[in-house]
Amino acid sequence: MKLDRRITNLIITGFSGTGKSLVAMEVALRLNWNFIDTDDEIVRQTGKTIAEIFCQDGEDKFRELERETIRKACQQKQTVIAIGGGAIVDPQNYELLAKTGLIVCLEAKPETIYERLFREAAYSSETEVRPLLANDNPLERIRQLKASRQPYYANVDWTVHTDNLNISQVAEEVIRAWRLLRRAHPHPHLNPLPSRKRKLGSQLKADDDVACVVETVTQSYPVFVGCGLLDKLGEKMKKTALSGTVTIISDDNVFFLYGSRVEGILKDAGFAVNSFVVPPGEETKSMDYAIKIYDFLVEHRAERDDIIIALGGGMVGDLAGFVAATFLRGMPWIQVPTSLVAMVDASIGGKVGVNHPEGKNLIGAFYKPNLVLADCQTLTTLPQRELTSGWAEVIKHGMILDEEFVKFLESNVSRLTKLELESLTRAIARSAAIKAQVVSQDEKEREGKRTVLNYGHTIAHGLEAATKYKRFLHGEAVAIGMVGAAKLSQRLGLLSSDAVERQQTLLQKFGLPTSLQAEAASQRRGRKRSNFKLSLAGITRAMELDKKVIGKAIRWVLLQDIGEAVIRNDVPPQDVLDVLLELWQHDT
Repeated sequence: MKLDRRITNLIITGFSGTGKSLVAMEVALRLNWNFIDTDDEIVRQTGKTIAEIFCQDGEDKFRELERETIRKACQQKQTVIAIGGGAIVDPQNYELLAKTGLIVCLEAKPETIYERLFREAAYSSETEVRPLLANDNPLERIRQLKASRQPYYANVDWTVHTDNLNISQVAEEVIRAWRLLRRAHPHPHLNPLPSRKRKLGSQLKADDDVACVVETVTQSYPVFVGCGLLDKLGEKMKKTALSGTVTIISDDNVFFLYGSRVEGILKDAGFAVNSFVVPPGEETKSMDYAIKIYDFLVEHRAERDDIIIALGGGMVGDLAGFVAATFLRGMPWIQVPTSLVAMVDASIGGKVGVNHPEGKNLIGAFYKPNLVLADCQTLTTLPQRELTSGWAEVIKHGMILDEEFVKFLESNVSRLTKLELESLTRAIARSAAIKAQVVSQDEKEREGKRTVLNYGHTIAHGLEAATKYKRFLHGEAVAIGMVGAAKLSQRLGLLSSDAVERQQTLLQKFGLPTSLQAEAASQRRGRKRSNFKLSLAGITRAMELDKKVIGKAIRWVLLQDIGEAVIRNDVPPQDVLDVLLELWQHDT
């Protein structure tokens, strides 16, 4: 939504140590305006330092005081308001500040902030270590806390990078921003991030850029979904405080279509750009190609603050993310998914990795991107088979968590398969939000909540690994795996035959295979037949190596109703074999 803004004030936000108070004071003097530092006001009102309030009354009490102080400050006119580094995360604060003033964020790298807070007191007005930074490793804490706030710092009117500027120079940049922007309202950029109080999976309008925010204990990052977003990539990167040299990692097919365009967009935004292009296909997602990218980064003297962009489908995202996680012990990276399965699944959640000959994604890490940008228009150039494959993950999200979304898909099959952009954007945004909601609750798949996303994947990974990733696209295997999981659910008395049929019908309407017979028929209709024959032994062996195995028992994600998943590790092996035979008996 666009806020109805009455611009009477100037708000300075940013992390501790970026110079908010001193800069705001300097700007107020030059504009001949009033000046308020909300932290100083809280100290004055309570007679306690910020640290004492945190220690004696708790952070909740401090945030309550902060909210009331900001409310009063926003009633002023022609006032420069310096706010605490965490104040903008509160949605009430954000909306009030955005309605009454232009918001400028002061940015700096974590290392710069550490130096200023702990070694260069002259730059910062801080006379005490902030409570949230008081631990044994303050630099790492700065990195973590700053990363969690970055999506909120990015959603402002203007950003000033202060690393190499003194207070006077920063103040000049703030005033320049004020003069440029004060006549430009209502301002088009403000789409407030989903608040912590709003369910991340809530339905958003098709034209909203921010579909959802993945918000974990250690980091938050926005997921942008819309049409024509590719042209905004450089702009959104700068708003997220990314400023290093960019290395684009893509495959031959995608780079041919979008490589030059993305390079130009980034160069126009002021970034230096290199590109590394790999062959398409799951076989590329290997340690061999990861090492080739390492060599390229070494050759180009990549630094830790440089940026990797994954431009392509799920394979590129997994490979590029794995490199970002491991080179120089971690680099910033961005997901720019161009396939449907990547937009709704692979790009969200921070799972990165490469394949081992014995199993898919056995070598990897959890390493979250700084942002995800999905431009739905890129799907118009996707090969039909890959597009069809992606609908399996979309359907899966509805099947495990949201029957209403399943109903939406059932009612809009024609619009979605024809790529009508309004319905398409709505479906992708909703599916992405479901994935974000789950991974926000279970960052590293340790609590079991994230396991539900593996519905259909146990059989799917068995099929893929048994055929060396050369016969099935991921979504094709997942669709067959979902049918198998539903049939297992029915055998265990969890799911009705009507629900099994309902899922199968929906998969078929989107052109997905629901048995190996259907998959083989699809190959006969025009795509090259793989030489890889299936065997029960090969499938079951690959399933036993899957990441969902604990204590040698497979954790099966099953359904007890449409939209209600359940995890079971007591599925009788004979039932599994019977279902595999049912899926496989007509393979040719």
